[in-house]
Amino acid sequence: MKKIIHLILTFAVSSQLFSQKLNIPIPNNPAVKVGTLKNGLKYYILKNAEPKNRMELRLVVNAGSVLETDAQQGLAHFMEHMNFNGTKNFPKNDLVNFLQKSGMKFGADLNASTGFDETIYQLQVPTDSIRLFERAFQILADWSSLATLDTAEINKERGIILEEERSRGKNAQSRIQQKLYPLLFNNSRYADRLPIGKVEILKTFNPEEIVKFYKDWYRTDLMAVIAVGDFDQEKVESLIQEKFSSLKAPKNAPKRTKYEIPPAAGTSVSLILDKEIPQTTFQMLTKLPREKTITQADYRTDIAENLYNQMLGNRLQEISKQPNAPFVFGIMSYSPFLASLDVFQAIVLPKNAEGLEKAIKAIIDEQERLKRFGFTKGELERAKKEYFTSVEKAYKEKDKTKSAAFVNGLVQNYLQGTSYTNADFRFEFTKNNLDGITLEEINAISKKIIKEENRVGIVIGSEKDKEKLPSEDKIRELINYKNPDLKPYEDDAILTPILEKIPEGTKVVSEKKIESIGVTELIFGNGAKVALKPTIFKNDQIIFSATSKGGTSLYNDVDYFSAEMASNIASQGGVSKLSDIQLDKALAGKVANVYTYVGELNEGIGGSTSPKDLETALQLMYAYVTQPRRDDEVVKNFLKNEKELLANSIKTLTPEKVFGDTISTTLYQNHPRRLPNKAEDVDKVNIDRAFEIYKERFADFSDFTFVFVGNFDIEKIKPLLEKYIGGLPSLKRQESFKDLNISKVKGKIEKNIYKGLEDKARVNLQFNGDFGYSEEELVNLDALAEILDIKLTEKLREEAGGVYTPSIRSSYEKLPKATYNLTISFGCSPANAEKLVQLTLDEIAKIKTNGPEKIDVEKVIAEEKRSIELQLKENGFWASYLLDQYSDGEDLNYILRFNNELIDKISIESVKKAANQFCDENMAKFVLLPEKK
Repeated sequence: MKKIIHLILTFAVSSQLFSQKLNIPIPNNPAVKVGTLKNGLKYYILKNAEPKNRMELRLVVNAGSVLETDAQQGLAHFMEHMNFNGTKNFPKNDLVNFLQKSGMKFGADLNASTGFDETIYQLQVPTDSIRLFERAFQILADWSSLATLDTAEINKERGIILEEERSRGKNAQSRIQQKLYPLLFNNSRYADRLPIGKVEILKTFNPEEIVKFYKDWYRTDLMAVIAVGDFDQEKVESLIQEKFSSLKAPKNAPKRTKYEIPPAAGTSVSLILDKEIPQTTFQMLTKLPREKTITQADYRTDIAENLYNQMLGNRLQEISKQPNAPFVFGIMSYSPFLASLDVFQAIVLPKNAEGLEKAIKAIIDEQERLKRFGFTKGELERAKKEYFTSVEKAYKEKDKTKSAAFVNGLVQNYLQGTSYTNADFRFEFTKNNLDGITLEEINAISKKIIKEENRVGIVIGSEKDKEKLPSEDKIRELINYKNPDLKPYEDDAILTPILEKIPEGTKVVSEKKIESIGVTELIFGNGAKVALKPTIFKNDQIIFSATSKGGTSLYNDVDYFSAEMASNIASQGGVSKLSDIQLDKALAGKVANVYTYVGELNEGIGGSTSPKDLETALQLMYAYVTQPRRDDEVVKNFLKNEKELLANSIKTLTPEKVFGDTISTTLYQNHPRRLPNKAEDVDKVNIDRAFEIYKERFADFSDFTFVFVGNFDIEKIKPLLEKYIGGLPSLKRQESFKDLNISKVKGKIEKNIYKGLEDKARVNLQFNGDFGYSEEELVNLDALAEILDIKLTEKLREEAGGVYTPSIRSSYEKLPKATYNLTISFGCSPANAEKLVQLTLDEIAKIKTNGPEKIDVEKVIAEEKRSIELQLKENGFWASYLLDQYSDGEDLNYILRFNNELIDKISIESVKKAANQFCDENMAKFVLLPEKK
């Protein structure tokens, strides 16, 4: 007895000492320079070399929609827009024009967002131009206090804001949110201050109201400037002091009230129905007091909670993969919420409305199973491996981490007071403390977060399913359901290697270097070609892919659906002797992601890994294509889920789905391989035939081309490639795809589609046709799309106030025959649709007649140069580019000519020629309009 008491006392003392040891602040990243000006403005400066010659800037305003008066609802967001419509040093649209001429793109490099509690402006700016570098800080200063707020500009912007509200607010999701938020936010200030505001106020507010909001809340004591990038820190600090020190903090400014969401007793429930929601879901949220992460003990708790979420996610994913799974997918997690609250949430998607009760019971069962039995040692060990791998990866990439990755931590420090540490601390702390986190600690989290107070349970579904869905009383009963027969989780993990026998492989039979782009081509004894591009863009990344011609085009219509689903079906059962669930567990802590696909014209492989896990990834790739494990029960469950999801989507067709399907079927003239998938199509899948097709597609690697890009040494990885790629099967067959003669309709097509409840329209204009696929055509088609993006944003948005954001996309394919597509789409008021279409066609006609304006050509050239400068330093870009060039039989050096010659050849005449070539009589116009009353 004395020995037991001694052990208890020893444990208590050691726990106390442990808590004291970590009861110290988390060290902030010492490389970040932090300061506060006399006027209260705070700044954070961090020198970071990636990407080179770029910096990320943020102006953070600790004010959002929650601070609006009743008469100002929507004006916090409106103010965000107005800062792009004229400031002291950048009148009207000069700001956007200036940045576009400097190679920046609106949306990607220049943007802003408004939330309930904050407004954040962002710039990504080149630092190799002194003028642009210095002007960027003037832009932030102008946003902070020098907006002109011209009445004429305000009135012009109303239409754009209303179109944003139309595009985001007039849909089923928004209607559901309007019913959900009062319940979720417990009728607090947050429920009545959605950032988009109220339409009537946006239409009629007095401009004095937005001026008052700006003066009240855009002030230096509520602002921070964040700068992260490739620059001189001292120079940046000097610029911040120069541009912001003269700004005065207002006297007698209103107090920045911090609003809360009051707790609600017990569990509130709601059944929310809508005519345009195709899928039933159940959500349950428990709101909990926020736990701030200040001390190292708090940080250790955060790690434990991360492990908890990870294990919980793994369990639910495992359930969804089982035969006769009770749901298609489920999510449970503990995370930050809003207004000083955290939330434990559960979301589950049943197969259909009839299966909702079973799905809810399953998710409630898992919560109860956690409370009663907790997690297992095996689950925790795997979660620790996964967590440590992610931390270790960030540590290895610390000198290659992009500046944007550091920004959010600094933003949250300013707004929430959270720490911003660095990769060194995270790695060392994790290495020293991860093993000490016990299963008892993890299981104790359930008692902290699985509560029956301040909880909300919601079922969202289609009005068509109303009779099948539970009443609110029934929802409450299901939430409180307790399964008396609940058993502990059984951990099905086995220690079996991915491959029982390592292939002998074949040697390299030829080697060729393409010095200009740093590529080495290897040919192996089995005929497989491998293109290797070693890079130093990332320290811990290798991306690989492979392709071969063939695909579903080789199979007749009877086999089409089996062929189309072949790779999905083959992947369901896992590999070799490992089920898909067991395989996930076997790969815990490994960075080895591999997938296969069977497309229309080709079949292929994709994957990513780290240098240390390359052999594991290659083994996994080898196993997927040579030893797929067949599990018919799992496959039948997968197909059943697919069928139910399709049936639900067809039963409640959303306007967007009807519109998209109509465009596709019309353009492709109802070709059977371009029709929307239907539930009955799943019944056409033959599992035996799908496996046969999969094996046929990956039976011969003599015509496959592999591409590897990343951090590796060619000579060191050759032996691995010889085994796992040189060892792949080879039949030396001569094979290509089959041209199915699927072509888009010629001539002029016009079609109106009437679907939807709201007063909103969607316009889709498409120009399609054949072309020569020459370098000149490729470059100028893209340039034409970029110029149309600039002009239509000016004409449709800024001048007409008729759209929020037009979308212009160009695309092209070389195989089976060279075709192009130019698509222009936008949302608008039904009353304005035809007028805006005509404005669009007028702009195209101007370019066809006169060519584009010189300034727009200069903007496109600048944007292209800035964009390609970054892309050429991305592994992902090179992996995609090389595979495409090999697949299409194109010159690998094209990218060098594009960067060094072809961009500069874009001209008024070349774009004019492209407009006349690509915007011809082959035009299809589709307009989605609300249903006729």
